[in-house]
Amino acid sequence: MKGLVDFLYEDLPHLFDDRGIDPTMYDDGVVFRDPITKYDSIAGYLFNIRLLKQLFRPEFQLHSVRQTGPYEITTRWTVVMKFVLLPWNPELILTGISIMGVNPQTKKFCSHMDLWDSIENNEYFSLEGFLDFLKQLRIYKTPDLETPKYQILKRTATYEVRKYEPFVIAETKGDKLSGSSGFNEVAGYIFGKNSTEEKIPMTTPVFTQVLDDDQSEVSIQIVLPMNKDLSNLPAPSTVAVRLRKVEGGTAAAIKFSGKPTEELVCSKEKELRSALLKSGLQPKEGCLLARYNDPGRTMSFLMRSEVLIWLDDFTLE
Repeated sequence: MKGLVDFLYEDLPHLFDDRGIDPTMYDDGVVFRDPITKYDSIAGYLFNIRLLKQLFRPEFQLHSVRQTGPYEITTRWTVVMKFVLLPWNPELILTGISIMGVNPQTKKFCSHMDLWDSIENNEYFSLEGFLDFLKQLRIYKTPDLETPKYQILKRTATYEVRKYEPFVIAETKGDKLSGSSGFNEVAGYIFGKNSTEEKIPMTTPVFTQVLDDDQSEVSIQIVLPMNKDLSNLPAPSTVAVRLRKVEGGTAAAIKFSGKPTEELVCSKEKELRSALLKSGLQPKEGCLLARYNDPGRTMSFLMRSEVLIWLDDFTLE
């Protein structure tokens, strides 16, 4: 079984690339099930992979492979897809586990069952799973700009858990979560109000951060390009703006559309925090509002906004 664990670690990252998986390691009658799909042959199994590759341009991330029974191996993964048949190319995200059964006679995989983190009923055919798929097809207008790099570790019905790489921000004092006070100061920095009058490319999102529930300290932040660090950035022209490196880490995010009013943002923060506590996670104090769109140029129903909360001691099971 250890050899099969090692095989999956090497083979599965090729699931959707040009090389593909090694079909000789699967029984001809391999049984595949996920909440909305089923096949009972290696031909159907491979057809499903080709179909997903053609329609969704999937990116597969393998997190772990472990033996969970005498003839059973369980993998944990993330798949990020873009549905190419819709003009807005919606992003679909699935995370979960695959339970791989091994035929003791052939030492090949004889079954493959996917369980999604985002639903309770994972039995085929799951209406809950189908609706979870459909709701991800909605329209968001996300600007084609650089954004902080992160890996999606888990997606539930309510939130995503993301592992962020470090990034640098320009920030100044704000007034409230949904407010815009201070934006002109930090925007001025990237538009040339700095020691070298350098114009720095715009990125997304704009963050507003509060450090506690009382919102006693609010900052508004613009993310700087990923190829920039504190050593090669010009100094701000005003003491009201400061540069700071965010060390990254694990955060939970809840996504929503509509105009991000104070009432809506606070409601989403409470919803997210409640869901995290219910899941047994450890959310830190405070939160961030991430705004991806120019409110003067984007209709509210197309806006993409998120509330993020940093997590303590997250472990991917």
